[in-house]
Amino acid sequence: PPAPPKADNQSLDAIVARRAALLAAYQNEDYAARYRRTVEAVRRAERERAAAGETLTEAVARNLFKLMAIKDEYEVARLYADGAFAQALRDAFDGDLKVSFHLAPPLLARKDPVTGEARKMRFGPWMMKVFRALAALRGLRGTPLDVFGYSAERRAERALLADYETLCAELALGLTPDNRDAAVALASLPDSIRGFGHVKARAMAKAEQERRRLLAEWRAPPPLREAAE
Repeated sequence: PPAPPKADNQSLDAIVARRAALLAAYQNEDYAARYRRTVEAVRRAERERAAAGETLTEAVARNLFKLMAIKDEYEVARLYADGAFAQALRDAFDGDLKVSFHLAPPLLARKDPVTGEARKMRFGPWMMKVFRALAALRGLRGTPLDVFGYSAERRAERALLADYETLCAELALGLTPDNRDAAVALASLPDSIRGFGHVKARAMAKAEQERRRLLAEWRAPPPLREAAE
């Protein structure tokens, strides 16, 4: 698993505040509050149950954000439509620009017969209107009206987030000075999940295997846990 993060109070406050603000833009204030509640619950437990330091809280702050802020269809649309993309183009190029986008919409793109990945399609500048409309609909994310949410990848991502939130509650409840390093290793596992499509699916499967192994050690009685180490 990744190396434990180094935390201090000021930097941790900044980490949490910045990510909460990003999640509010990503979805809404309720979503950001959900993030803060989980992080603060772990922080209280670490202060009460473990020795000095907040390495577990920082690991949760970083990795929970990663699982909550996946770059799905709504987020891609928001990033294109928020004005920063258009401004960057104006700053980089002179004259009239004709922009095209290479995308693999889940409902339209065909799969490559060799790789199994969706083939990208070319779309013209009219896609900016689609991006703006889609970004405005991001409140549908995770609801029954979220047409993108029914894909296997999105379902797996939601399940991973739910499992992680459950894990955070368990770590907070059972934390001690002796098992904090094990808790940090568990909380840091999402950092190893990267990529998209089948690459991400493989990384998720590998992380799940490691999670089960580490969690079994975490849940073992102290003598057994010491023997496993």
